[in-house]
Amino acid sequence: MSGHGLEPPAVPSPGVRPAAASEADPLNPMLVIISGPSGVGKDTIIEALQRRGHRPEYHYVVTCTTRARRPNEIDGVSYNFLSPNEFTKLRDSGELLEANEVHGNWYGTPRAGVREALAGGQHAILKIDVQGARVVKGCVPEALLVFVVPPSFDTLVEHLKARRTESAEQLELRQRNAAIELARKDDYDYAVVNEEGRVDVTAEKIERIIEQEERRGFRRAVTV
Repeated sequence: MSGHGLEPPAVPSPGVRPAAASEADPLNPMLVIISGPSGVGKDTIIEALQRRGHRPEYHYVVTCTTRARRPNEIDGVSYNFLSPNEFTKLRDSGELLEANEVHGNWYGTPRAGVREALAGGQHAILKIDVQGARVVKGCVPEALLVFVVPPSFDTLVEHLKARRTESAEQLELRQRNAAIELARKDDYDYAVVNEEGRVDVTAEKIERIIEQEERRGFRRAVTV
């Protein structure tokens, strides 16, 4: 795997929280990208991380999108849902750290949210697609990239079908794109398997990775 060559930390025992950093430790706010193919469970992983609480606090930057809102989604929480014109204005004014068209819709990361988090000593957590992750890594080399992998491709396809939010054509496109995206996992610093029914373990693994990288300290200089 590319990056600095570290192996992901071992999975902790169930119910055991990582030791908190000492209050005397210097803050090392990082830009952390959680990425992976559609249907791998990125949203549920973010929700699991939010339930855990952290020091320094994680700031979850809300992605902008032109995609239609799904019934279970909340504007400003799940995504910032924008019209194509609104999105274009943000992109053209340089307010987005990255912007990519994925599955026929535009997605982008607000630059201001990342800046505010890092300036406040918080880790900026981005949940973005594989294309966006590649763009951010190109302009912010210090970013920490974590790729979420499904237990199997068949499991991923079942998750996509179970959502019942796409047409047959859209579902086929997402499946094709997922196969391409999975082939890019070696571009990331870490790959974490999101096992069925064990999202809390997945969140804990990612948390341990962030803590390990925070202690290393070399990702400190981040400019967005």
